[in-house]
Amino acid sequence: MSPNPAGTRRPPSVERLLAHESAAGPIAAHGRSAVADAVRAVLDAVRQGRLPLGDEAALLDAAATRLAEEARPSLRPVFNLTGTVLHTNLGRALLPPEAAQAVAAVMTQAANLEFDLDRGERGERDSHVEALVCRLTGAEAAIVVNNNAAAVLLVLNALAMRREVIVSRGELVEIGGSFRVPDVMARAGCRLREVGTTNRTHLSDYDEAIGPRTGLVLKVHPSNYAIRGFTAEASEPELGRLCGERGVPFAIDLGSGNLVDLAAYGLPPEPTVQAALRHAGCVTFSGDKLLGAVQCGLIAGRRDLLARIRRNPLKRALRVDKMTYAALEATLRLYLHPERLRERLPTLRLLTREAADIRAQAERLSGPVSDRLRDRAAVTVEPCLSQIGSGALPVETLPSACLVLRPPPGERKAGAWLKGLAATLRGLPTPVIGRVSEGALRLDLRTLEDEDGFLAAMAVLAPP
Repeated sequence: MSPNPAGTRRPPSVERLLAHESAAGPIAAHGRSAVADAVRAVLDAVRQGRLPLGDEAALLDAAATRLAEEARPSLRPVFNLTGTVLHTNLGRALLPPEAAQAVAAVMTQAANLEFDLDRGERGERDSHVEALVCRLTGAEAAIVVNNNAAAVLLVLNALAMRREVIVSRGELVEIGGSFRVPDVMARAGCRLREVGTTNRTHLSDYDEAIGPRTGLVLKVHPSNYAIRGFTAEASEPELGRLCGERGVPFAIDLGSGNLVDLAAYGLPPEPTVQAALRHAGCVTFSGDKLLGAVQCGLIAGRRDLLARIRRNPLKRALRVDKMTYAALEATLRLYLHPERLRERLPTLRLLTREAADIRAQAERLSGPVSDRLRDRAAVTVEPCLSQIGSGALPVETLPSACLVLRPPPGERKAGAWLKGLAATLRGLPTPVIGRVSEGALRLDLRTLEDEDGFLAAMAVLAPP
């Protein structure tokens, strides 16, 4: 139907449409005011020629569609089939059921967030997880803030404001969103003192740089890159001894926040918080990466250093809410039962899936997916490589399997076809997010546990 031309019949009034029998359902669902606003928007579009002037039922259908689109949440679950387990843009770690239940329990009623139930007086927020963090890592004290960048900022500002912070030139990293370590230092009020070169930094470089203006020595775990070849770096034990001898605090920014020996699970090794704390006065790390919990940043370390950090005014600005503490506590408690950790912690479970099991899953799904994409794509099963993501083990990969969607025979505009198919999958009721590579859309199944939900989402495309 073509847009309404000038001089033809006039659109009905808003009140007339609201009185129509088809308006009863939308009004019950969304309220009279919202339906009236949607009707006005539809009528405006008709008058401007952007919509055809249909009958009253059609106009109300257009208003109902508009209301449904407006009511759809912006933040929605998706199927992450990109091959990156801890995908920053897709929410990083999946929470275990215990964490979700703990969050639900404190969301809708008051909780003892800053209230000591034993003493009947004001308490400290960090007390809900501090003992657990110390038990699991060997730290003397712990602090929680809203992410690891905030943890680094707080440590720098509290321990080295207006003083020098010594960092190896090869550790001045940039992570997602153009977030750079030197910029954080500047915002923290510290002066950066670079030592060594991009690929080689020796203990003597640190020793020569330490002086009366030194506030902190910081070691940053590389994120999203690795330097190989002719390299050298001062070890954490060496730096810990040097800083102890010179009376300078030593901090390590671990980033990912690993609490277990990944090699014991058949994964590439990654530094643990426990090992770092043997040599550093404080360690910063994330909650929503390898730790497998909610987004937050943790600072663990010596009691005297963390007391200084806790007194910093920025601590209040960077604090987290009761839901974060509830999710973090519930996740940390899973680590107290290491025999079942692989089964109960989603991040570890996904990272340790066997390639053969993923391949078998791909074979099961290839037929149904091919049916749903009938004549629209050629579907095959192929091996692929997953990555951990979020800066953890940036050059290591995990063997996996994927569904490969290629253009059907005779398709001449492969690039446009790929973009169109990717957009179609993103537009499903539960969006499916894959990755485009080598002329195909690849759906890596390492992170797919809900097969039935995936097939239900794909069923919208075509009847089986």
